[in-house]
Amino acid sequence: MSSWNSPVQDTVLPTTNPYGNYTVVDTVPESMLHMVHSHWYQFPPMNPLWYGLLGFWMTVMGTLSVAGNFVVIWVFMNTKSLRTPANLLVVNLAISDFFMMVTMTPPLLVNAYWGTWVLGAFFCEIYAFFGSFFGCVSIWSMVFITADRYNVIVKGVSAEPHIWWSHVEDCWHLGFHSCLVPSSLLRMEPICT
Repeated sequence: MSSWNSPVQDTVLPTTNPYGNYTVVDTVPESMLHMVHSHWYQFPPMNPLWYGLLGFWMTVMGTLSVAGNFVVIWVFMNTKSLRTPANLLVVNLAISDFFMMVTMTPPLLVNAYWGTWVLGAFFCEIYAFFGSFFGCVSIWSMVFITADRYNVIVKGVSAEPHIWWSHVEDCWHLGFHSCLVPSSLLRMEPICT
């Protein structure tokens, strides 16, 4: 037995593994085995030291990310000279990254402590949804930032703004509630006068 192997391997454990070898999947609760792809049965269990290192790293990075993105959001929202449509995309990226770390870091730390997923099958799906959703928002924010920077670099500062900028400018200057309520409803005259 090598020094990094778990002493649990020396004892006979009831296994849920159809392949007969001790793998990383053996720590998964039985109620969640239907969610694990057979690909993961080929990997040996992780050294418990890695869970501690991962927990430490995510504590540091999660704290820095949450604090840093909060500062970006706060500065951009409280400084009128920074309220430009291009900076709205930067704020959107910061908000997305902020919520990514707020929703992803605590469950990861809990599971790094226990060495397996302990929060149940439903929360696993919620966790995956938040990771996917905020990841996609971040990616699309970067795509639109890139398109805007490309427009300015290639066509210069006098470049004609993208068509969708007019709606972004309305959202930024009128308040974010104007993005949620169609502009036609905001301009409606009262029925009873």
